[in-house]
Amino acid sequence: MAAASMDPLHAIRAALGTPAYDRHNVLLYEGDCIELMRRTPANVYDLTVTSPPYNIGKEYEAKRDVAEYVDWCAAWIAEVYRIAAADGAFWLNLGYLSVPNTARAIPIPYLLWDRVPFFLVQEVVWQYGAGVAAKLAYSPRNEKFLWYVRNKDAIYFNLDAVRDPNIKYPNQFKNGKRKVNLAGKNPGDVWSFPKVTSGRDRSSPERTPHPAQFPVAVIERIIKGCSRREALVLDPFMGSGTTAEVAMKLGRPVVGIERNPDYIEMATRRLDRAADNFAAEREQFSMSN
Repeated sequence: MAAASMDPLHAIRAALGTPAYDRHNVLLYEGDCIELMRRTPANVYDLTVTSPPYNIGKEYEAKRDVAEYVDWCAAWIAEVYRIAAADGAFWLNLGYLSVPNTARAIPIPYLLWDRVPFFLVQEVVWQYGAGVAAKLAYSPRNEKFLWYVRNKDAIYFNLDAVRDPNIKYPNQFKNGKRKVNLAGKNPGDVWSFPKVTSGRDRSSPERTPHPAQFPVAVIERIIKGCSRREALVLDPFMGSGTTAEVAMKLGRPVVGIERNPDYIEMATRRLDRAADNFAAEREQFSMSN
Protein backbone atom coordinates (compact mmCIF):
# COMPACT_ATOMS: atom_id res chain seq x y z
CA MET A 1 0.00 0.00 0.00
CA ALA A 2 2.86 2.39 0.73
CA ALA A 3 4.28 1.94 -2.76
CA ALA A 4 0.86 2.47 -4.36
CA SER A 5 0.28 5.64 -2.38
CA MET A 6 3.52 7.07 -3.80
CA ASP A 7 2.29 6.51 -7.36
CA PRO A 8 0.85 9.86 -8.54
CA LEU A 9 -1.53 8.01 -10.87
CA HIS A 10 -2.84 5.55 -8.27
CA ALA A 11 -5.83 7.71 -7.26
CA ILE A 12 -6.81 8.17 -10.91
CA ARG A 13 -6.76 4.44 -11.60
CA ALA A 14 -8.74 3.80 -8.43
CA ALA A 15 -11.41 6.32 -9.44
CA LEU A 16 -11.63 5.68 -13.17
CA GLY A 17 -10.70 2.03 -13.50
CA THR A 18 -8.59 0.38 -16.17
CA PRO A 19 -7.37 2.86 -18.78
CA ALA A 20 -7.02 2.28 -22.49
CA TYR A 21 -3.29 2.92 -22.11
CA ASP A 22 -1.07 2.63 -19.03
CA ARG A 23 2.65 2.93 -19.74
CA HIS A 24 5.55 5.32 -19.22
CA ASN A 25 3.69 7.18 -16.42
CA VAL A 26 0.88 7.98 -18.87
CA LEU A 27 -2.79 7.03 -18.52
CA LEU A 28 -5.19 7.41 -21.44
CA TYR A 29 -8.94 7.01 -20.92
CA GLU A 30 -11.53 6.65 -23.65
CA GLY A 31 -14.81 8.38 -22.92
CA ASP A 32 -16.63 11.64 -22.29
CA CYS A 33 -14.41 14.02 -20.34
CA ILE A 34 -17.23 15.48 -18.21
CA GLU A 35 -18.33 12.03 -17.06
CA LEU A 36 -14.78 10.91 -16.32
CA MET A 37 -13.83 14.12 -14.53
CA ARG A 38 -16.95 13.86 -12.36
CA ARG A 39 -15.63 10.52 -11.12
CA THR A 40 -12.21 12.00 -10.36
CA PRO A 41 -11.27 13.07 -6.80
CA ALA A 42 -11.11 16.80 -6.13
CA ASN A 43 -7.87 18.79 -6.03
CA VAL A 44 -5.53 16.35 -7.79
CA TYR A 45 -4.22 17.97 -11.00
CA ASP A 46 -1.41 20.51 -10.86
CA LEU A 47 -1.76 21.55 -14.50
CA THR A 48 -4.41 21.12 -17.15
CA VAL A 49 -3.51 21.94 -20.75
CA THR A 50 -6.14 21.46 -23.41
CA SER A 51 -7.92 22.61 -26.52
CA PRO A 52 -11.60 21.65 -26.83
CA PRO A 53 -13.50 21.53 -30.13
CA TYR A 54 -14.20 25.04 -31.47
CA ASN A 55 -17.78 24.27 -32.61
CA ILE A 56 -16.91 24.86 -36.25
CA GLY A 57 -17.98 21.48 -37.66
CA LYS A 58 -14.71 19.53 -37.56
CA GLU A 59 -14.90 15.76 -37.97
CA TYR A 60 -14.31 15.17 -34.24
CA GLU A 61 -17.18 17.33 -32.96
CA ALA A 62 -20.96 17.64 -33.10
CA LYS A 63 -21.77 21.26 -33.88
CA ARG A 64 -24.04 22.93 -31.31
CA ASP A 65 -26.04 26.11 -31.01
CA VAL A 66 -23.68 28.82 -29.75
CA ALA A 67 -25.45 29.20 -26.39
CA GLU A 68 -25.44 25.42 -25.92
CA TYR A 69 -21.75 25.30 -26.78
CA VAL A 70 -20.93 27.98 -24.22
CA ASP A 71 -22.93 26.09 -21.56
CA TRP A 72 -21.06 22.89 -22.43
CA CYS A 73 -17.72 24.69 -22.11
CA ALA A 74 -18.77 26.09 -18.74
CA ALA A 75 -19.72 22.56 -17.57
CA TRP A 76 -16.42 20.88 -18.40
CA ILE A 77 -14.36 23.86 -17.18
CA ALA A 78 -16.21 23.67 -13.84
CA GLU A 79 -15.00 20.08 -13.52
CA VAL A 80 -11.43 21.08 -14.38
CA TYR A 81 -11.67 23.66 -11.59
CA ARG A 82 -13.01 21.11 -9.08
CA ILE A 83 -10.23 18.60 -9.74
CA ALA A 84 -7.45 21.19 -9.92
CA ALA A 85 -4.98 21.31 -7.04
CA ALA A 86 -5.25 24.26 -4.64
CA ASP A 87 -2.40 25.96 -6.53
CA GLY A 88 -3.26 24.37 -9.87
CA ALA A 89 -3.00 26.03 -13.28
CA PHE A 90 -5.19 25.73 -16.37
CA TRP A 91 -4.07 26.57 -19.91
CA LEU A 92 -6.90 26.81 -22.42
CA ASN A 93 -6.42 27.11 -26.16
CA LEU A 94 -9.38 28.38 -28.18
CA GLY A 95 -9.86 29.73 -31.66
CA TYR A 96 -12.78 31.45 -33.33
CA LEU A 97 -16.36 30.66 -34.27
CA SER A 98 -19.14 32.46 -36.09
CA VAL A 99 -22.19 33.88 -34.31
CA PRO A 100 -25.20 34.36 -36.61
CA ASN A 101 -25.93 38.05 -37.29
CA THR A 102 -23.23 39.08 -34.80
CA ALA A 103 -19.74 38.01 -35.85
CA ARG A 104 -18.05 36.20 -38.71
CA ALA A 105 -15.24 35.04 -36.41
CA ILE A 106 -15.39 35.92 -32.73
CA PRO A 107 -12.62 34.73 -30.38
CA ILE A 108 -14.27 32.05 -28.26
CA PRO A 109 -12.73 33.40 -25.00
CA TYR A 110 -14.92 36.50 -25.44
CA LEU A 111 -17.96 34.24 -25.00
CA LEU A 112 -16.57 32.58 -21.86
CA TRP A 113 -15.14 35.49 -19.91
CA ASP A 114 -17.74 35.25 -17.12
CA ARG A 115 -18.17 31.46 -17.17
CA VAL A 116 -14.70 30.45 -15.95
CA PRO A 117 -14.19 30.15 -12.16
CA PHE A 118 -10.39 30.35 -12.40
CA PHE A 119 -8.37 33.56 -12.02
CA LEU A 120 -7.04 34.79 -15.37
CA VAL A 121 -3.31 35.48 -15.24
CA GLN A 122 -2.62 36.29 -18.87
CA GLU A 123 -3.59 35.89 -22.49
CA VAL A 124 -0.86 34.50 -24.73
CA VAL A 125 -1.13 34.83 -28.51
CA TRP A 126 0.14 31.91 -30.57
CA GLN A 127 1.19 33.34 -33.93
CA TYR A 128 1.63 30.54 -36.44
CA GLY A 129 2.65 32.29 -39.64
CA ALA A 130 0.64 30.43 -42.26
CA GLY A 131 -2.95 29.30 -42.52
CA VAL A 132 -6.17 29.96 -44.39
CA ALA A 133 -5.90 32.70 -47.00
CA ALA A 134 -8.77 35.18 -46.75
CA LYS A 135 -10.05 37.44 -49.55
CA LEU A 136 -12.48 39.70 -47.69
CA ALA A 137 -10.55 40.10 -44.42
CA TYR A 138 -7.03 39.86 -43.06
CA SER A 139 -5.89 36.24 -43.17
CA PRO A 140 -6.11 34.68 -39.68
CA ARG A 141 -2.70 33.86 -38.27
CA ASN A 142 -3.15 33.37 -34.52
CA GLU A 143 -5.03 31.65 -31.73
CA LYS A 144 -5.32 32.47 -28.04
CA PHE A 145 -4.05 30.66 -24.99
CA LEU A 146 -5.52 31.72 -21.66
CA TRP A 147 -3.43 31.06 -18.56
CA TYR A 148 -5.61 30.59 -15.48
CA VAL A 149 -4.83 29.63 -11.89
CA ARG A 150 -7.06 28.45 -9.10
CA ASN A 151 -5.39 30.66 -6.49
CA LYS A 152 -4.27 34.13 -7.58
CA ASP A 153 -1.84 34.23 -4.65
CA ALA A 154 -0.12 30.98 -5.62
CA ILE A 155 1.04 31.44 -9.21
CA TYR A 156 3.90 29.15 -10.22
CA PHE A 157 6.11 30.39 -13.07
CA ASN A 158 9.62 29.15 -13.85
CA LEU A 159 11.07 31.77 -16.19
CA ASP A 160 14.50 30.14 -16.24
CA ALA A 161 12.98 27.01 -17.77
CA VAL A 162 11.58 28.89 -20.78
CA ARG A 163 14.06 31.68 -21.50
CA ASP A 164 14.58 32.54 -25.17
CA PRO A 165 18.34 32.34 -25.93
CA ASN A 166 17.98 34.68 -28.90
CA ILE A 167 19.28 37.86 -27.24
CA LYS A 168 19.64 40.72 -29.69
CA TYR A 169 22.03 42.90 -27.67
CA PRO A 170 23.89 40.67 -25.19
CA ASN A 171 26.65 43.20 -24.44
CA GLN A 172 24.62 46.19 -23.27
CA PHE A 173 25.55 47.51 -19.83
CA LYS A 174 24.08 50.11 -17.49
CA ASN A 175 26.00 51.44 -14.46
CA GLY A 176 28.51 48.67 -14.97
CA LYS A 177 25.91 45.90 -14.91
CA ARG A 178 24.86 43.79 -17.87
CA LYS A 179 21.28 44.65 -18.85
CA VAL A 180 20.32 41.17 -19.97
CA ASN A 181 20.46 37.67 -18.58
CA LEU A 182 22.85 35.67 -20.78
CA ALA A 183 20.76 32.57 -20.15
CA GLY A 184 18.08 34.20 -22.31
CA LYS A 185 15.22 36.65 -22.29
CA ASN A 186 11.59 36.39 -21.31
CA PRO A 187 9.84 35.00 -24.43
CA GLY A 188 6.94 37.45 -24.08
CA ASP A 189 3.25 36.90 -24.61
CA VAL A 190 3.30 36.48 -28.41
CA TRP A 191 4.74 33.09 -29.37
CA SER A 192 5.77 32.41 -32.94
CA PHE A 193 5.64 28.69 -33.59
CA PRO A 194 4.61 27.18 -36.93
CA LYS A 195 1.50 25.05 -37.18
CA VAL A 196 1.81 21.31 -37.59
CA THR A 197 1.45 21.11 -41.35
CA SER A 198 0.33 18.30 -43.63
CA GLY A 199 0.68 17.60 -47.31
CA ARG A 200 3.31 16.19 -49.62
CA ASP A 201 6.78 17.72 -49.22
CA ARG A 202 5.56 20.08 -46.47
CA SER A 203 4.37 17.80 -43.67
CA SER A 204 5.82 18.50 -40.21
CA PRO A 205 8.01 15.69 -38.81
CA GLU A 206 5.66 15.38 -35.81
CA ARG A 207 2.52 15.16 -37.97
CA THR A 208 -0.13 12.54 -37.16
CA PRO A 209 -3.43 11.95 -39.03
CA HIS A 210 -5.26 14.11 -36.46
CA PRO A 211 -6.79 17.17 -38.21
CA ALA A 212 -6.02 19.71 -35.45
CA GLN A 213 -2.68 18.87 -33.88
CA PHE A 214 -0.76 21.08 -31.42
CA PRO A 215 2.93 21.81 -32.05
CA VAL A 216 5.13 20.13 -29.43
CA ALA A 217 7.06 23.39 -28.92
CA VAL A 218 3.99 25.28 -27.70
CA ILE A 219 3.01 22.67 -25.13
CA GLU A 220 6.61 22.24 -23.99
CA ARG A 221 6.87 25.94 -23.15
CA ILE A 222 3.63 25.79 -21.14
CA ILE A 223 4.53 22.69 -19.15
CA LYS A 224 8.10 23.81 -18.47
CA GLY A 225 7.08 27.28 -17.38
CA CYS A 226 3.96 26.54 -15.37
CA SER A 227 4.50 23.21 -13.62
CA ARG A 228 7.05 21.67 -11.30
CA ARG A 229 8.79 18.48 -12.35
CA GLU A 230 6.59 16.27 -10.18
CA ALA A 231 3.34 17.93 -11.35
CA LEU A 232 0.38 15.80 -12.38
CA VAL A 233 -0.87 16.94 -15.81
CA LEU A 234 -4.28 16.51 -17.46
CA ASP A 235 -5.54 16.95 -21.01
CA PRO A 236 -9.29 16.22 -21.16
CA PHE A 237 -9.38 16.64 -24.97
CA MET A 238 -6.25 14.69 -25.77
CA GLY A 239 -6.60 14.26 -29.53
CA SER A 240 -3.33 13.04 -31.00
CA GLY A 241 -1.53 12.97 -27.65
CA THR A 242 0.78 16.00 -27.85
CA THR A 243 0.28 17.01 -24.20
CA ALA A 244 0.92 13.43 -23.07
CA GLU A 245 4.08 13.12 -25.17
CA VAL A 246 5.54 16.39 -23.90
CA ALA A 247 4.67 15.64 -20.26
CA MET A 248 6.27 12.21 -20.58
CA LYS A 249 9.41 13.73 -22.10
CA LEU A 250 9.62 16.27 -19.25
CA GLY A 251 9.07 13.69 -16.50
CA ARG A 252 5.53 14.69 -15.50
CA PRO A 253 2.91 11.99 -14.91
CA VAL A 254 -0.01 12.70 -17.21
CA VAL A 255 -3.63 11.68 -17.84
CA GLY A 256 -5.36 12.11 -21.18
CA ILE A 257 -9.06 11.73 -21.97
CA GLU A 258 -10.35 11.21 -25.51
CA ARG A 259 -13.74 9.98 -26.70
CA ASN A 260 -12.65 8.93 -30.22
CA PRO A 261 -11.17 5.39 -30.22
CA ASP A 262 -9.25 6.11 -33.43
CA TYR A 263 -7.43 8.98 -31.71
CA ILE A 264 -6.72 6.77 -28.68
CA GLU A 265 -5.06 4.25 -31.00
CA MET A 266 -3.18 7.04 -32.76
CA ALA A 267 -1.90 8.45 -29.47
CA THR A 268 -0.94 4.99 -28.20
CA ARG A 269 1.33 4.39 -31.18
CA ARG A 270 2.77 7.87 -30.89
CA LEU A 271 3.55 7.57 -27.17
CA ASP A 272 5.22 4.17 -27.50
CA ARG A 273 7.34 5.48 -30.36
CA ALA A 274 8.25 8.61 -28.39
CA ALA A 275 9.15 6.56 -25.30
CA ASP A 276 11.50 4.42 -27.40
CA ASN A 277 13.11 7.56 -28.82
CA PHE A 278 13.55 9.14 -25.38
CA ALA A 279 15.13 5.93 -24.08
CA ALA A 280 17.54 5.81 -27.01
CA GLU A 281 18.48 9.46 -26.49
CA ARG A 282 19.13 8.89 -22.79
CA GLU A 283 21.29 5.85 -23.55
CA GLN A 284 23.27 7.78 -26.15
CA PHE A 285 23.76 10.65 -23.72
CA SER A 286 24.98 8.36 -20.94
CA MET A 287 27.43 6.66 -23.29
CA SER A 288 28.85 9.99 -24.46
CA ASN A 289 29.42 11.13 -20.87
